[in-house]
Order: sequence, then structure tokens, then C-alpha cells
Amino acid sequence: MTAVLLHGNPETPVIWDPLVAHLSPAVASGVVTPQLPGFGCPVPDGFGATKDEYVDWFLRVVEPIVAEHGPVDLVGHDWGGGIGMRAVSLRPELFRSWVCDVLGLFHPDYVWHDFAQIWQTPGAGEQYFEQSLATPVADRVALFEGIGIPRATGEQLAVAGDELMGRCVLALYRSAAQPAMVQWGAELAPAGTVPGMAVVAPLDPFVQGETLGVAVAEQLGARVQVLEGQGHWWMLGDPAGGAAVLEAFWGSV
Repeated sequence: MTAVLLHGNPETPVIWDPLVAHLSPAVASGVVTPQLPGFGCPVPDGFGATKDEYVDWFLRVVEPIVAEHGPVDLVGHDWGGGIGMRAVSLRPELFRSWVCDVLGLFHPDYVWHDFAQIWQTPGAGEQYFEQSLATPVADRVALFEGIGIPRATGEQLAVAGDELMGRCVLALYRSAAQPAMVQWGAELAPAGTVPGMAVVAPLDPFVQGETLGVAVAEQLGARVQVLEGQGHWWMLGDPAGGAAVLEAFWGSV
């Protein structure tokens, strides 16, 4: 099996390192952690960083893996979950299973969180990232720690958070202003043909997982796994527990 773990915002694949370290060696050897264009790495020529462009990019990442190894097991976190689930809905044959911690994004009642609404507002979003880049790295690391990201990971993310990432975040979120996600949600049904699991972290303030996320999971016929005591960055808060949950799910598919 090949597991594809896709990160979100404002992240790079380093968020998966502690969890992958707790996977059994046989499973860990088949893990792939793609890096979203613009998130600590360059973007392709002409790349506009809209949600649909990220989905197209992700499908181009997955297709050669499937051609060589067969359908993959997706784990999508944050925007990795949004992008990943859209890819599953468009090309379900590429995926053996999926795990997503942001299914609430696809519910018709979902309202974007406060940060997203700032980024979606012309002028306010630009000002946000100008101020962020002007903030000393040590202070940004402290902010990451305050929202549940360990210092070692936060130091790597702070360095990656450059002007390019800011531009990509603005383009991505603006392309996803409602009713864009409602429209994606209305077209999500094909993902229900693939075995799936919704990860619900009760302390996550961004995606209404315990309510909207569970409702979407039920519509798709997916399992629901509640990670008690965990927040948005559950893979960093309890990497051993997260690894165990994933291995158990993959073993049951």
C-alpha cells in the first residue's frame, strides 16, 4: 500500500514527521508526503494557487503513484483534506481509502472561520501577511506553540512562511469563498464509493467536526474516529495515537 499524507495551511510536510515515525516500518516505507506549491517551495509557471489548480496539481502527483503501485490511501489534513477529498470525488478510482479531518468544510451550513474571512477580504488579507512577515521569527514560533504546534515543528514552519506562501494562501481562500465549498460539497457523493474515515478532533475550532463533519461523514457512509483531547494539529498532539488509528483503519480496508 501507498499512503499519501497531504498537509494544509500554513504548513509543510514536516507536520507529518512525528506521526510517520510511529508507523510500523513496513507501512512507513510506503508513505508519500507531497508539498503544496507555494508552501515552502516554488510554484509551477503560471500557477494561480486557486483551489481547483491545487486539485489538478494533486491529481498529477497521485496518478503516477497509482500507475506504479495501485490506488493510494489518502490522509488529508486542513486544506490537504479539502483538496484531497475533491480529488477523491473527481477520480475515486485512484484511491483505496481516504481519511479527512475537515469534512465540515463541505457541509452546506459551513461558515468560514475568522482568519479565513480576513484572508478573503481584499486589503485586510494583504495587511495580515505584511504584519506577519514583519513579526520576528521567535514571536511567530511562540504563536505556533500557543495554538498547539510544538516548538521544533513551529521553527520549521516559521521559516517556510514567506511572501509566496502568503500570496498562495490569499488566492486559495479567495477562490474558496462561499458558495464555492457548498458547490464542492454538492458534488462529493462519488467519494462515498471509497472506504473513508472522518477524524474528529473536539478541540479544533475551525471546522465544526463534531457536528457538520459527522453529518457529511454519515452522508458518505464513512466511519467517524473521535480523537479525544486533540485539536487541529492532532498529528502533532498525539502522533503515536494518530499512527495507531491510521494503521487500524488501513488494516480494515
